[in-house]
Amino acid sequence: MEEFYEPSSEFLCKVVRGEIPLSGSEFAQQNLQLLIAHMSDSDTSNRDWATLLLAGQDIDTAEVREALLAATRDEDACVRAEALLGLAERDPILALPLVESELERHEVGYGTFQAAHAIASPTLLNGLRRWCGRGGAPWIDDEINDAIAA
Repeated sequence: MEEFYEPSSEFLCKVVRGEIPLSGSEFAQQNLQLLIAHMSDSDTSNRDWATLLLAGQDIDTAEVREALLAATRDEDACVRAEALLGLAERDPILALPLVESELERHEVGYGTFQAAHAIASPTLLNGLRRWCGRGGAPWIDDEINDAIAA
């Protein structure tokens, strides 16, 4: 049986379980700051989860966009991909050249294909076609094909 991938940070585990608010109060704002700080953690699992959690929030501020933009330069493909998806959902124009560039890398995270799908720009076609059949799993190949169709 495959083990569930979790962050090493107890704070992030509590955010994942919905035990810690990230908006609606001063306390939540402090939690949001702590979440953003985890995006620079030395532990990749914490950076990955913190970026995923921030990208999935309905919070769109300059600070959130800056944190996501910084995460697009992470050494880990999964972290970059989560950040790209968060940016694509907030500002497709800002995310477009970043996704184009990411598609040229040797290692690309699933969220990059989701971001490409969300942006749905013809300029992404060559980069997406390069990945056809190379996603590593049928559901990833399906997302690549959906992004091409979009």
